[in-house]
Amino acid sequence: MKTKNHSNLKLLEEKNSFYKKLLFQSPDLIFQFTFTKEGTIFFPFLSKSVITHFDLKSEEKSMTAFDSLKSRIIPEDFKAFIARVYKAKLELKTWEHEFRAKIPSKGIRWFKGVASVEQEDNGDINFYGKITDITIYKEQEKEIKLSEQRYLFALEASSEGIWDYDVRNKTVFYSSQTMKILGYDAIDTVDSIFFWDSKIHSDDKVRYFKDVQDHIDEETPYYENSQRMLTKNGEYKWILSRGKIIERDENNLPLRIIGTHSDISIQKEKEENLIRTLQIVEEQNSRLLNFAHIVSHNLRSHSGNIQMLLNIIEEDNGLENISENLSYLRSSSNALTQTIDHLKELVEIQTVLVNKKENLNLNEFLAKTLDILADEISKNKVIINNSISENETLTYNPAYLESILLNLTTNAIRYSHPERVPIISYSITTNEDKKVLNISDNGLGINLERHGKKLFGMYKTFHNHKDSRGIGLFITKNQIEAMGGSVSVKSEVGVGTTFNICFNE
Repeated sequence: MKTKNHSNLKLLEEKNSFYKKLLFQSPDLIFQFTFTKEGTIFFPFLSKSVITHFDLKSEEKSMTAFDSLKSRIIPEDFKAFIARVYKAKLELKTWEHEFRAKIPSKGIRWFKGVASVEQEDNGDINFYGKITDITIYKEQEKEIKLSEQRYLFALEASSEGIWDYDVRNKTVFYSSQTMKILGYDAIDTVDSIFFWDSKIHSDDKVRYFKDVQDHIDEETPYYENSQRMLTKNGEYKWILSRGKIIERDENNLPLRIIGTHSDISIQKEKEENLIRTLQIVEEQNSRLLNFAHIVSHNLRSHSGNIQMLLNIIEEDNGLENISENLSYLRSSSNALTQTIDHLKELVEIQTVLVNKKENLNLNEFLAKTLDILADEISKNKVIINNSISENETLTYNPAYLESILLNLTTNAIRYSHPERVPIISYSITTNEDKKVLNISDNGLGINLERHGKKLFGMYKTFHNHKDSRGIGLFITKNQIEAMGGSVSVKSEVGVGTTFNICFNE
């Protein structure tokens, strides 16, 4: 028995020696300190690493562990250090605290203390724990935080929002800037992917989803799409979305996609203005070409005829032939005068009358037009359907409005279908805050596939009517566009025609 006890005791001593070596070799400061029930504090165990942790000098090694800690811990941190110790003692919960200490050879260092708390039967309370130098982690944490602050500042300065899509859970992180772009409170938000998808303009959805799918299918290196988004106040904004898949599963399906949102409404508005400007320039060029065509072709033709007749008259002395040629000369002169009048009217449309606008009652002007054409309406037994409100008004040039109504109504009567009673209908609708006048008939109709591009050209006719000159629609279109409006037409041969005049008030 004695031999056995001696063997056990030796084995226990060897284990204790081994554990002590481990503790003393540990880079962390291992400790045990005790609060006695009388209120005193002492350290039953403190590893030698306290010397390296706190750089104790020879004269300081004889100090108590408590005094050594106090001499090194930054004063403003020491109060919190002691407060957390007493709180853990009172609650008998794990003590955990970070603090700074000033080490002579190293400067200010960060430490973290962790200890379990136990109460003995005699009332003493023991702390068993360690203190670790965490300066390198604190510096890294500071750098990360600084980088995040720089990143957030750069992000805010760039006015771009961030989104992070968790595909598996169908949830998206929307940064505060993204929420701000959409008119919501500027706070980071996590919501369903349907929050974004439900706000995309219906006309943009097909392209949006295709661009996303192309990137998922690895047809594009990243996703990019411009879409109109419904904001909180009910308006639409143009948003440029960019994204890239950063994680896929074993089946190559996306798990996470991150990207940015940018408000490009102003850019889009500038693009649209540029497109409108180019269209205006193109239309003006077209008018100039028409004008040049009339001047170079029609005037040259008239002047050539006149010159030829004058030469004939000069060479022919017969009175009968002279009288006949003078008649031809008068016809050519009248045609020249008419062409010059058309040119004058076209120039006036672009210059003189554009700025003259008045608040006009549309029904009054329509009644005036129908009075002017009363004989034609009666002779052709035309039925007039007018659904325009009596109080409907337009801010428009009065001469232009009268001319537009007169030209389109005259055409509807002139090109009525011979096998049915002519019906002309007038109505007005509102389209995107613009008023649109609709004038419909059940006449001959126009083959738009064949004649659509030249419908509003000068001297273009599409029916064999004796009074057709091909100038009315040309003048009408120029008058409408000179006032900032537009005109479109729908027609079917043998069914009828509808002109839609958009007024930009």
